[in-house]
Amino acid sequence: MLQALIFDVDGTLADTEGLHLEAFNHAFRQEGLDWHWSVDDYLRLLEISGGRERLAHHWRSVNPDHKEVDGGAVQDLIARLHEAKTAYYEQAVLQGAVSLRPGVLALMSEARRQGLQLAIATTTSPVNVAALMRSAIGPDWRDHFLTIGDASNAPIKKPNPQVYMKVLADLRIRAADCMAFEDSANGLKAALAAGLPTVITPNRYTAHHNFQGALRVLPDLTQASVSRLREWHAR
Repeated sequence: MLQALIFDVDGTLADTEGLHLEAFNHAFRQEGLDWHWSVDDYLRLLEISGGRERLAHHWRSVNPDHKEVDGGAVQDLIARLHEAKTAYYEQAVLQGAVSLRPGVLALMSEARRQGLQLAIATTTSPVNVAALMRSAIGPDWRDHFLTIGDASNAPIKKPNPQVYMKVLADLRIRAADCMAFEDSANGLKAALAAGLPTVITPNRYTAHHNFQGALRVLPDLTQASVSRLREWHAR
């Protein structure tokens, strides 16, 4: 029996990746770097989960003669860039730069009315999660979710299933009785590795991914009522 819905955040609940890209490029300018990520660059970088991890990967690509990025100066640079990027992103979200994707809020509301538990499983930072959900739902947004897995309590990024395993342990519900919602191949791999039936809603940054193994691939969640989720889950 379907008992809980577990949602990824970036790209799944909202089309945030364009704003993340803008925020990264803002951080580069603020730091005085000549780096600039195009949409095509970012599409490739999204194969790597985690903002700090993308920054470290890019540093390696523009400094090919350096074998390590573990030195203090490099780590300090990555930390400053990530902090500046996060601050820009949070401010933009609070000013209404992004909103939830179609069908998301309606599905969450219907699920809660019908007694399903809601949870979040994301590799993004808690600051990013809070900014988006506070803007979309309101100051009591945490009350909507039984548990939240994020980069602070599940640091190993997707496609590793750590964040889903943490959320399932908090829910105390079998994976088979839950359903995950993702937008990317890495997210799908993480959810499937945790044993979760998974619905995919791709966006412009992930439409080219391989979603083999997904329960359904939908353009958005307007087609995903609770009755349909129960039907798909039962099959």
